[in-house]
Amino acid sequence: MAEKILLVDDDSNVLSGYRRILSREFQIETALGGEPALKLVLENGPYAVVVSDMRMPGMDGIQLLSKVKSESPNTIRVMLTGNADTETAIDAINEGAIFRFLTKPCSKELMAKTLTSALVQYRLVTAESELLEQTLSGSIQVITEVLSLVNPAAFSRAERACRYIHHIVTRMKLGNTWQYEVAAMMSQLGCVTLPAETIEAVYSGEKLSANEQALYDAHPSVASGLLSKIPRLEPIAWMIEHQNDPVPDGSDPDMADVRMGAEILRLVLAYEKLIHRGSSRTEAVHTLTMQNKGFSPQFFDALVMLDPNAEECEIQKCRVEVLLPGMIVQSEIRNSEGGLVVSKGQEVTAPLILKLKNLHARRVIGGDVTVSLPATTLAFVKGAS
Repeated sequence: MAEKILLVDDDSNVLSGYRRILSREFQIETALGGEPALKLVLENGPYAVVVSDMRMPGMDGIQLLSKVKSESPNTIRVMLTGNADTETAIDAINEGAIFRFLTKPCSKELMAKTLTSALVQYRLVTAESELLEQTLSGSIQVITEVLSLVNPAAFSRAERACRYIHHIVTRMKLGNTWQYEVAAMMSQLGCVTLPAETIEAVYSGEKLSANEQALYDAHPSVASGLLSKIPRLEPIAWMIEHQNDPVPDGSDPDMADVRMGAEILRLVLAYEKLIHRGSSRTEAVHTLTMQNKGFSPQFFDALVMLDPNAEECEIQKCRVEVLLPGMIVQSEIRNSEGGLVVSKGQEVTAPLILKLKNLHARRVIGGDVTVSLPATTLAFVKGAS
């Protein structure tokens, strides 16, 4: 698909001229003024390049390109103006992170050369971004799978917290929802340094020795130290490090989302703990509301609406050989010596299926597993039968 270029001016004759001389070489769209241009960016984006006139009534070029930068960071931004004064150029570059600054009248050759350079820059930026996203996604997937195999109880808790947070941040309409979900999924990563029996004791409510308690209390810092070394996960590492204590208010607006994420993670983990130890959903929400009266009412409204079993349509026993990714384990799986292999509530994944098949082949576990079937998995099973 060809990269789209948006040209913005308050003069319709100028826009017609752009379309006439550039449409054969580039995929051109135009907007008559800043407000219509921003609407196109929001509704029809992303655009590879946005070229805007500076002097326009209402929203000028600096304001428009600054908003484009916020809404579509990868879009390459070019300023075009008849006022080639130094102050305008500095403002445009500082506010909108301008790639090029052109003056009117601009020849077809110079405009075409600028658009070609802008498209090259766009491809470089998006390729780097996609590579980073894929690397980041792959890293998280590997870490998650390792946690599920090494410490199933910790993984199961993290997985439940992730499902809860997905529901909550969606209802609260928060931005960057992936950060909150990854923070939940990675929140128990530090537990890989702890013996499995210690984690089981924690989750069953048993009292730990002073040394065990100190080691367990340190697991958020261990996870934070590991994750802070991965690019773009620094905010998530901060959320995880502060998951056990109320986060004080701060004056730095750039930290507002991170502080909110840490508080949501803390409360969701507290909710999961109450549910795991037998409290009803209503009791758990009431307890947390009374203990955290200053926190966002939207959060507790979302928590009230949370139904951990909403996706579970049917519970049944099935053989290890026919397990499918997406099923939810509904009873603990333990080995012949009583060690925990899979916790209740853990989602079945391809690596987990392979592990269970291997254990069953060696007669370390039985052949039947009690699972629930989410709607999507249930439809697949029935379609295949």
